[in-house]
Amino acid sequence: KMAEKQEEPSNTQNGEPDNAEEGEEKKKKKLKREDLPPFEIVTGERLPAIFFKFQFRNVEYSSGRNKTFLCYVLETQGKESVTSRGYLEDEHAAAHAEMAFFNTILPKCESSVRYNITWYVSSSPCVTCADRITETLKKNKNLRLTIMVGRLFMWEEPEMQAALKKMKSAGCKLRIMKPQDFEYVWQNFVEQEEGEEAKAFVPWEDIQENFQYYEEKLAEIL
Repeated sequence: KMAEKQEEPSNTQNGEPDNAEEGEEKKKKKLKREDLPPFEIVTGERLPAIFFKFQFRNVEYSSGRNKTFLCYVLETQGKESVTSRGYLEDEHAAAHAEMAFFNTILPKCESSVRYNITWYVSSSPCVTCADRITETLKKNKNLRLTIMVGRLFMWEEPEMQAALKKMKSAGCKLRIMKPQDFEYVWQNFVEQEEGEEAKAFVPWEDIQENFQYYEEKLAEIL
């Protein structure tokens, strides 16, 4: 399906989604097709609750969870302080959400501005994205990045461990999301049904154990 999408950009441009995507598309932000970048990174104010409940679950075996959802808070401190927030998701077609953040949300860092960035990500970055993060932080000393992750991605791989260590040495703070962090994302980044009272966050059964499990693994790696 991915390959088809890449080979047939025409149906994206003429605004006629194929049927399989139509329902999905309506569920998303009723964005016009042409507003989406060519590699279908969906940015929006808030992500659908069903995506959050599945993708952010800090399970040990994350089968089927091959997308990255990245919620960000970007504070810029220059002449005026501005805070913006939003989320990105990737389709693993051409760019991962981490790359997309640097390509679309923060394409250039001005040296006179301090950037404090917090990401809440469903899983930790792949090696390529981790390397890009390391390079970006080394180049831009005025950039502070904290990454809160739900799960560790392929953490047993030596190459992955090395990439995470490099990120840390470049000044990136890497943290595992605690139950309170999931709740923060739920309140700030997840769509609430219109007309309903905001639903309270319901932690899943093993949220605390899984957090501790990943926290121990991360401590060992770093």
